[in-house]
Amino acid sequence: MDGDGINPDRRRFLVAATSVVGAVGAVGAAVPFVGSWSPGARAKAAGAPVRISIAKLEPGQQMVVEWRGQPVFVLRRSEAILADLGKVTPQLADPQSEDSVQPDYVDHRLRSIKPEILLVVGICTHLGCSPTFRPQVAPVDLGADWLGGYYCPCHGSRYDLAGRVFKSQPAPLNLPVPPHAYESADIIVIGIDQERA
Repeated sequence: MDGDGINPDRRRFLVAATSVVGAVGAVGAAVPFVGSWSPGARAKAAGAPVRISIAKLEPGQQMVVEWRGQPVFVLRRSEAILADLGKVTPQLADPQSEDSVQPDYVDHRLRSIKPEILLVVGICTHLGCSPTFRPQVAPVDLGADWLGGYYCPCHGSRYDLAGRVFKSQPAPLNLPVPPHAYESADIIVIGIDQERA
């Protein structure tokens, strides 16, 4: 003990103990904070790939599945639908899908891996409404030149059955094509790129 009445061993012990308690407290506070950076189970599930079967989907029929909280339209196109796609090309804003959101491995005109199967995110590129599936040819409300497609009821945007937007519509772009891959002839996995599958 020195002349000031301070015990140096006790001081070292108290400084070391305080440092250890402070370090444990800092780690204890940091663990939940750092843990909050990683996505939760719900967020992981929302972004997870979705596996669907198209085995029962008949030509001309569409099914709607959810991926990342958004509707995905899955359409089995008939030979007649595929033939009509070429007829509307002059009326389209982006017939070759040069400005569209879609993977590089899809055909830019048909917007699909397999010609008969179309997958598009069912959200209008104008203000985010969900277009309706209107496969009928020449319905009274859409006119004699309508060969089937998607119609947005919010502001009237029209898309063909490849999800390509017509000219002079409120929607600026074609409907997006999500990344997808064929696991087999009848099983599609949405959310995985075909090139990486």
